[in-house]
Amino acid sequence: MAVNIDEDTEFNDALRKHGIIPPREPTPPSPSPPPSPTFSDILNDFTPSELQEISQDAPDDETERMIAAYRRQRLAEEKATEKKSRFGRVYPIGRDDYTREVTEASKINEEGDEQEQGTAVVCLLYKDGIPRSDRTFEHVKTLATRYPRSKFVSIVGDKCIPNLPDSRIPMFIVYKKGEIRNQVVAWGADRERRIEELEAFLLVTGALHPPERRPAQQQDETGGSSDEEDEEERDRSSRMKSAGTSLNGRTKKNIRSGEDSDSDFDFDL
Repeated sequence: MAVNIDEDTEFNDALRKHGIIPPREPTPPSPSPPPSPTFSDILNDFTPSELQEISQDAPDDETERMIAAYRRQRLAEEKATEKKSRFGRVYPIGRDDYTREVTEASKINEEGDEQEQGTAVVCLLYKDGIPRSDRTFEHVKTLATRYPRSKFVSIVGDKCIPNLPDSRIPMFIVYKKGEIRNQVVAWGADRERRIEELEAFLLVTGALHPPERRPAQQQDETGGSSDEEDEEERDRSSRMKSAGTSLNGRTKKNIRSGEDSDSDFDFDL
């Protein structure tokens, strides 16, 4: 008769006692239940206007004061974030504007920046009609809206660098505190690049400021919660982290996507 050594029977217990069959695998411990959300976690799900309504229905004065204090804190944070969100779009520039709009602009500190970190400026050199350049420009416009604390500028490639070959387009130059922090040429020349890859590259470079707060529940245009948008955001973040991992978390002064040449361009602007 075949013995099922995984069965919990007295016969198997006797066999285990004499070492005839191996002991049973220990039962894994049950996972600990997730911690209960804190009062702040719960309040974080609501907008300031909703918090005001909730405070009016608070069961006691103490709870009402706590909700009111949290609402004031949220409003102060949003006001501070709004002050830092100075940009939010792509600014077209010419060669004569380069020093003022890029180099000098990257030296300007945000209001209240005691560490004087300057402003991240992402300069895109592009050319209309080149598919990878057109596609990248659309990605840049999306990222400029998503990260309004970073300044994005665009300039036609050969208007910025004379005789810049189309094979180097699109090209990114990242500035901060008046210095070039990173650059990449021919982005997407080797293969079609997703926006998450560009976002990851700019994050690793230090050109983007991740949002300081994103409410756990947002309202859509109809007033309902945007669960689908939250799911899309989580999926985007997952893909972005994956793209960042593929960059090995390292940045280089010069990155050439799909190019073998080691020659550099001199910037005389």
